[in-house]
This record gives sequence, structure tokens and C-alpha cells, in this order.
Amino acid sequence: MKSVSTGRSSAQGGPVRRSTAGRLGLVIGWAMAMLATPVLTRAGQAPPLPLIPMPAQVERHDGRFEITGDTVLSVPTGDTAALAAVQDLAARLQHTRSLKLGVRQESTASPHAIRVALTSDAPVTEPEGYALTVDGDGISLTARDSAGLFYGAMTLWQLLTPDDRHGAVAVPAMSVRDWPRFRWRGLMLDSARHFQSVDTVKHLLDAMAEHKLNVFHWHLTDDQGWRLQITRYPELTTTGAWRTPPGAGAHGEPARYGGFYTQAQVRDIVAYASARHITVVPELDMPGHAQAAVAAYPDRVGVTGARPPVSVDWGVNPYLYATHAGSLAFIDNVLDEVMTLFPSTYIHVGGDEAIKDQWKASPAVQAQMKQLGIKTEDAMQSWFIDQVGKYLEKHGRRLIGWDEILEGGLPASASVMSWRGTQGAIDAARLGHDVVLAPGGSLYFDHLQSLRADEPNGRYDVLPLKTVYAFDPIDRSLTAAQAGHVLGTEATLWSEFLPSAWHIDHALFPRIDAFSEVAWSMPAQRDWPGFLTRLAPQLQRYRALGIPYADSAFAVDITLDGSVDATLSSGKARIALGNQVDDGSAGYGQIHYSTDGSEPTPASARYAGPFDLGLPATVRARAFAADGTALAATRSRRFDDESLRTLSSIELRPCPDGDSGLRLPLLPDLAAPDTPVYNADIFRACKIYPAARLDGIGAIRVDAARLPRNFGLAHDQVKVIGYPRATPFGELEVRLDSCDGAVLTRLPLPAGDALGTRLNLRGDLPAQSGQHDLCMRFTAPSNGPLYAIGTVQLIPTAKPAVSHLSSGKTEP
Repeated sequence: MKSVSTGRSSAQGGPVRRSTAGRLGLVIGWAMAMLATPVLTRAGQAPPLPLIPMPAQVERHDGRFEITGDTVLSVPTGDTAALAAVQDLAARLQHTRSLKLGVRQESTASPHAIRVALTSDAPVTEPEGYALTVDGDGISLTARDSAGLFYGAMTLWQLLTPDDRHGAVAVPAMSVRDWPRFRWRGLMLDSARHFQSVDTVKHLLDAMAEHKLNVFHWHLTDDQGWRLQITRYPELTTTGAWRTPPGAGAHGEPARYGGFYTQAQVRDIVAYASARHITVVPELDMPGHAQAAVAAYPDRVGVTGARPPVSVDWGVNPYLYATHAGSLAFIDNVLDEVMTLFPSTYIHVGGDEAIKDQWKASPAVQAQMKQLGIKTEDAMQSWFIDQVGKYLEKHGRRLIGWDEILEGGLPASASVMSWRGTQGAIDAARLGHDVVLAPGGSLYFDHLQSLRADEPNGRYDVLPLKTVYAFDPIDRSLTAAQAGHVLGTEATLWSEFLPSAWHIDHALFPRIDAFSEVAWSMPAQRDWPGFLTRLAPQLQRYRALGIPYADSAFAVDITLDGSVDATLSSGKARIALGNQVDDGSAGYGQIHYSTDGSEPTPASARYAGPFDLGLPATVRARAFAADGTALAATRSRRFDDESLRTLSSIELRPCPDGDSGLRLPLLPDLAAPDTPVYNADIFRACKIYPAARLDGIGAIRVDAARLPRNFGLAHDQVKVIGYPRATPFGELEVRLDSCDGAVLTRLPLPAGDALGTRLNLRGDLPAQSGQHDLCMRFTAPSNGPLYAIGTVQLIPTAKPAVSHLSSGKTEP
């Protein structure tokens, strides 16, 4: 991610650059494809093929070909590209279907075989394209380049794994002609905020290959860590790769956090990616996000010469690279080693969120600007980026940076990656610069996938599967020539809130499926209902691969259809069920439920509309595909007096002018999937319990937590609001109707500042009647720990509070 208030971060590099004429040809190609007949079938036709991303052209035929353990994978003798593709295919089939196929190199192809060949007369002429034919005599896969063969093999793997069975499989007869819409189909991984193992990186590369993505943008340096070994400057990793996190040593939080990739490991990863036709584009952030580098070499690259610690704060920090010749020489020396390790055409240099306070306050920088005739610090950044770009260009490489590099003037050689929406890409394309689209609102996978209470860490802005699928990288305002500058698109995995491999998998799968069709498939081939149908077998593949994918899109929300007040008065609950994709008419997302405690199955009652249950009641529900395949884990909800008077933090409203903010773990580097999480507003510690029925309520209980306030807010620090406190360590105030209303109770916060502490606050409430909003705000100092609410429970007078708690003391 980038800044805390907006979220974001990252970069890429890539495939061979095409001429302007070539780019125009691609634009014309996809425009013509938009007029083609959609390949997805409808009622009365054969079901959609279990393929993601959907190919450009598919023609179905009568008949089929059956693959058994006796089927041979046949490649021409000496065809190394074909041999690599079928060896990869054979390994995947054995792993996911227990189907072991022999590989045979032969001058004459075996009959009734899967024949794979690299040939100059393959029917698909587009780069990375392939042709696949299935009939009763066998399967033929051809391409004009090795990438096309590899992607064709990925399509064949999907055709051979349409379900969760093992062994033989029949493939329907068909002809496939396929090629990508965009040549930059990227995925960014942020290894600076949280460090991932080599195995995790390779796992992502495998996922990219299976989804026909071809650019791995690797974010390797930032304020919170320098992850790349540079032999000339060892302190970059001995010092810059490690930080002391908030709450170090408590609740499983490590005392020292970090790590880095040796150059040998990087070469191994680059080679692993190359074998899967993936280009690795490194990102070294500059001139901002430089605190880890400055911590290592303050005298060489720091503006002030002072040595800061490696940052523990997410967001925007003040440290910049110095602009003098020595600092630029340091960067050049680093880039020399980077270019040796990464053969990619593009090198990403960040260029984002560089607040210029240090440059403004530096007499040396100001003198340099005057000497250069530069009037503003933004223009100075443009000059700085231009120096780096010229050095890369001299070595046959190209610079790409975030859209902030447009500010102050864009260097002639630069390409732009747009994250603050799409306008940066539009502006750069109109200026004749190549662009990659990675807008935060559509492709930042660190955003939550739903507002469910069981979602893990993430940015509170919800990025559901359908929003990813709906994104189009080419803005309609661009002319054909301008659209030719759109290299492609990229999804990002900023890792501030993804501390483990489990969190990465949850954030990535299945949103990578939706993104793969954005990046690969032609617009006419994209169809949301058809995609959901094809997603069911993909989820089965994930289960076979042991991938803990997010089921948020299909998870059933069990809600009260009506007011809590009416429900409690009548003793009867009206229950509504639904999920993000609920539409039984399309044959997917069918919801079945039980009320007797049993596990829902396709034989259980099918949801057709809200239904009534007497209190107390427990509802269990699950979504199934039309063939009975479960699409999500069972969800359960209890309806009784206590639960109906309890709201989770996800159900609380932000206070007026508040920001829903972030969904945070107890401590920033806790990696366990079951770590408690809290919705927090980093600008104001305040939440609203809406429309609380207070008749007969005598007390309130609040589950809360004391979290680290580890957010670099830069100029946004002035937005942090504190509230006056009445007790030494602050309290949780509960106010009637509004945040300026009468104080009903103050629940004192315990002494101490230990982070990652869970609190159980409880106190009496004076008698009230009617429905009222309750404003709950923490008055602890805003320069101390961040307090957040987990759940709030209203307690009837009939259940008196324990005497030592009724005065507002905290439970241990």
C-alpha cells in the first residue's frame, strides 16, 4: 500500500517493447474482438468451459477425447520449448489429479496422444498466443513462441481438471485460438513491509503462471526495510533490513523483525520466474520511502546526516534521499548490482509520497536548486528522477514510477504506473508515455473483501470480487493512438496488513481470477455470471493445491430483517440470507440453510426469501454451485436476547467526519490467521452504536484493545483529533444521541501502555427510554496507543452488573 489515508504502493517492468504500429495493431485487435460473439453459453447450451482467463476464441464440436494414464504427452525431438511446457503440465496433473502421463520425444507423433509443438506456421500469429484443438483422435497444441506454448499448456491443465476427481478425464471436442489483450499483466508483491520466504515468492509465481500473468513487480525497499543484498553497501541489509516492532516480545510479536534476499536467492527466483515466462521488475523506492536506506548510510544518502531507526510506522515518513552527487553516485552503484540481478527492461523507482519537508529545510538542497534554476521541490524531484532515468537508459533499461512522477514534469524516458485512480495514466498516455494501470480502488488487494466480521486485516475500503472483474484498463476518452500506450495492468499486494503467507493467499485468491480476465481476456469474452460458473472448478483446484482462498464473495450473510426492538418485543426473528453474488437464476450461489444445528447441504432448505423463527434460534447457511459443490464454508449466527443487543466493530458506524480507517491486528507483525482484529479510525478514536433501544438497559460492556499507533501521517497529522480526559489515563466516554450529547458513563482505561492488550470495560448506565445513538469515544492522549472497539453489548437491568465493575472499573 501507499499512504495510510488513501492506501497504495508498488511497481513493475517487462516484456519486449513494441513499436507504435504494433501497439495500434493491438488496440484495433481488441476493438474488433469487442464485436465478436461471446463464447459463454446460455440456457440449453453446453456449460461454459472450466477456463480462467477465458480464451479469445472457442468453437465447440461434437465428440470428446478421453485421457487416461496410458495417454502420452508427445513432443517433437529437439523441441525444448515444447518439452518444458509438457513437463510442467505433467507435474501439475500428477499433483492435482493424480494423473501420471508419460512424456515422449519423437519424430513422428504418437496416435491418440496430446501433441505439443513449437512451429512457425501455428495458426495464431499474435505474441504469446496459441492454438488448441481437441477431437476424437487426440489433442494438438501449437504456438509460434515458447510463452504461447506454456499458456496453452495452462489452458490444457484446466481442461483436464474440471472437477475434484482423480484419474481419467474426458475433454470435449473444441478449437481454441487464444492470445492476450495486454502484454503487461502484472502482480506486485511488497516484501519491504513484511518479508516473505523464497517459497512464498515461488508460490506466487506459480499462481501467476496458472493465470497467464507475466510481470512480477517486486517491491524491495521502503521505510520499513531494505530487502535486497547489495554487496558494495552491506549496511543496507545488516542495518536496513531489520526493525524493532511495536510491542516487541509481547503476545508472540518478535523482538526483531526483518530479513533480506541474498543475491543467490534473487538469481534463483528470477530464473524460476523466467521458466514460467514471467519478468521480474524490481522496485527501489526513491526519493521518498527512504528511511531504511538512510538508517544504514545517513552520511551518504541522508539529507540531514542524522541516523534514524528503520521505521516501524506504515504510511508516509519524512526521510528522503539527498540530491547531491554523492547520493546519486550511491544510487547508481546500487542500480549497477540491481541490473546485474534483474534482466528486465524496466526498473521501478517508486517516486511516490515524497513529502519535501527535508529538502525545503536543507540549505544544501536549496542552494543546488538555485544553481540548477529549479523553482519548486516538485520540479526538483522531476530532476532527481530524470538523473536516475538517464543512468538506466545509458545501460539499456527504462524507468517506470508511480504517477506522482508526473508532478513537476515527467522525464522524457519515463513510463507511469497509475495508482491514484486512472487519471495519471490518462494524462501520461496523452503525453505519449507508456502506462500501466494499478488503481487503488480496483486493484489493491490489501483492501478488505467484505464487511463480514470474519474478515482478517486490511484496509477498510471494500474491494469485492465483482469490482475487480468490472475494471477496464483502457479509458474510453483515449484515442486509439493514446490507448496504444497502455502496456497493461497490475494488481498489488501491499503487505502492511498481510503479515503471513496465509494472509497473502486470502487476499489474492480468488481475486487473481477476476484480475486475470481483466489482463488477458478480450472485453467480449468477459461475462460476470459465466465467470462465477467457471470459478467453481477453480476453487476445487485451489483445494487440491492446499490454497486457503477467501470465500468472501460466496459467504452467506445471516441478517435480521427488521428492527431489534420489534424482534425482542415479539420474540420472533425475521431472517434474511444473502451474499455478494446471490442470484439463483444464473445457476450459482444457491443458498441452503438449517435451523436445527445440522450442517447445511444441497438437500437442506433452499433460501427463497426472508423467513420467521422464534427466539432463541441458530441459523446455519452455505452457498452451493448448481452441481452441489460447496462454494464457501458454513456460516452460523445465534439470535437471542444477548446477541441482538451486541454489535461488532464492523457494525458500528464512524463518528461524524470520521474515517472508517483500517482493520488492524493486535500487533502489526502477528502472523497467526486467528489474531483478533479491530476496526480503527486512526484520526479519531470514536464510534457510534446506532439506534440503541435503551428501555430496561442498565449497563454496557465493551470489548476493546490497546493497539500501536504506528502510522506515519506526515502532513495529515493535523487531522488527528484528541478529546479531553477526566481521569489520569483517559476513559471511554459514552454519550447520548451525539458526540456532543450528555455523558451517560465514563469507563476509565487501565494504567500502563502495554501494546496488544485486550480490555473488557463495563459500567452502569442511567435509566433511559426510547431509541438513541450512543457515541463512544476514547479520551486517552492521541500521541499514545490507539484504542479500538471490538464489540459492544447492552445489558438489561434484570442482569445487574457485578458491584466492583458497576462503577466503571475495568475487568482484568
